[in-house]
Amino acid sequence: MPILSFLIFLPVLASILVAVLPDSYKSQFRWIALIVTGLQLAGCIWVFTNFDRQSSDIQFLEQQDWITLSLGSLGTVSIDYLIGLDGVSMPMALLTGLVMFIGSISSFEIKQKEKAYFSLYLLLSGSVMGCFLALDFFLFYLFFEFMLLPMYFLIGLWGGPRREYASLKFFIYTLFGSIFILIVMIGLYFSVIDPYETAIHAGFIDVKSQMTPEIFGQIQELIKELKIAPEHMVHTFDMRLMTDSGNFLPQSLLSYVSGSTLFSVPARYLAFIFLMIGFAIKLPAVPVHTWLPDAHVEAPTPVSVVLAGILLKIGGYGFIRIAYSIFPDGAENFAVWIAAFGVLSIIYGAYNALAMNDLKKMIAYSSVSHMGFVMLGIASLTSEGINAALYQMFSHGILSSMLFLLVGVLYDRVHDRRIDSYRGLAVKMPVFTAFVAIAFFASLGLPAFSGFIGEFFSLMGAFNSSFLPKIFAVLGAFGIVLGAGYFLWALQKMFFGKFWVREHEELLTDLNFREKIMLTPLAILAFVFGILPHLLFDITSPTISEFMKLWIK
Repeated sequence: MPILSFLIFLPVLASILVAVLPDSYKSQFRWIALIVTGLQLAGCIWVFTNFDRQSSDIQFLEQQDWITLSLGSLGTVSIDYLIGLDGVSMPMALLTGLVMFIGSISSFEIKQKEKAYFSLYLLLSGSVMGCFLALDFFLFYLFFEFMLLPMYFLIGLWGGPRREYASLKFFIYTLFGSIFILIVMIGLYFSVIDPYETAIHAGFIDVKSQMTPEIFGQIQELIKELKIAPEHMVHTFDMRLMTDSGNFLPQSLLSYVSGSTLFSVPARYLAFIFLMIGFAIKLPAVPVHTWLPDAHVEAPTPVSVVLAGILLKIGGYGFIRIAYSIFPDGAENFAVWIAAFGVLSIIYGAYNALAMNDLKKMIAYSSVSHMGFVMLGIASLTSEGINAALYQMFSHGILSSMLFLLVGVLYDRVHDRRIDSYRGLAVKMPVFTAFVAIAFFASLGLPAFSGFIGEFFSLMGAFNSSFLPKIFAVLGAFGIVLGAGYFLWALQKMFFGKFWVREHEELLTDLNFREKIMLTPLAILAFVFGILPHLLFDITSPTISEFMKLWIK
């Protein structure tokens, strides 16, 4: 069975099913979403347990010709349905399955427009999974753009009082960033040749299976010397082929050797800047982060869980999978700038979190701060830094989901997220307090929790980097201190002392069964991945080691 296609299209088909079922089935919609996301999670776990941890190759590869269009002297356009998993995408796929399942449990609180909500939620699940599995740039971009639609409506229809503003701001910011990615994608199409399809069109082989290393090298040499007729050249969006400089047309805009410039800037550097802008908005990094607090505050709890737990990670994933893998020269040249924006996000996000009285806004700004460690780790261009960036994304996905679920518990009961509206909650809600303490201590980087591993190795990568000044690591460490400040301040303010609530004291009850079911696995995973980091590092390390050969010459 094509397991990866199952992970993508099962929720998409379920979304269509929910959309066409009559309203008389509305009590079943939430159960359909739960079962489908549960099956998706089960598929992710199966792939995770069967993943070859010793290999850096693409695994569970699925490839089918999709669009082939002859353009005469301009060559042939080849777009494949190409999906697969390696050490970079495997953690993100597992995280997607987990968070979407937890979010579907949280979505049981949705009591209006159930058909539209659960149809959009399932559509979002499939499109986000597709982003992490796609290996064809065109296919990645389709999934990247397509997920904007369900998220826009999920915030805009089920959000808070300013939901229209927040959803529009989210959509415009992300769409603006995707335009930069689109420009680079088009430039790469005109620059990269598929040596396999070109060999077939030029008559060297009949099928791809006949390709040998000798023929492959010969084709690349002929491409370099421009000895293949343009009508026989097959342009590609295959991201695997884009990482090999031998597949670039020598006179093309984004070739390593052409020396092309745009506005007096080397074209490859400009392409990297464009990708950096596009993915930094999604991450998000300061100063293009302002859409995130608004989106989180207005989004319903399940959508905040998905937004923080998964969607932000597409920005970091795009940096590693696309920007760094295809433009390693740009990564080296702009390492200091990326690290600077990472440190700025760490410090600025933490200071803003300290100033917030709205608990949801505090967590939103803490996400900005924690994702800054991802940028710092990536910018280090060290094996430990890149592995830590992936670990931090996975860890933050678990912890931020847990944090927003906990905020949702309070808001569902008394519709008040203000920190100064509560005192001594530990007296009234001891189980809730225990989960909050776990989430807060794990998020501030306490050893034995997953948050510590990601931050520690990110700082280690920054210290060991030959591209970054040591001050960046020092400032990043200061961000951890600030993180402890706002988490411990909120914990002390809300949960200790004599019990007092601004209003609706009678509505404050401890966690119910459904809420315990959502929070318990996240708390366990935060601890498990904190004491057993090899569960992820064993998967990411071989792929990152292979990438390092491309990045560091």
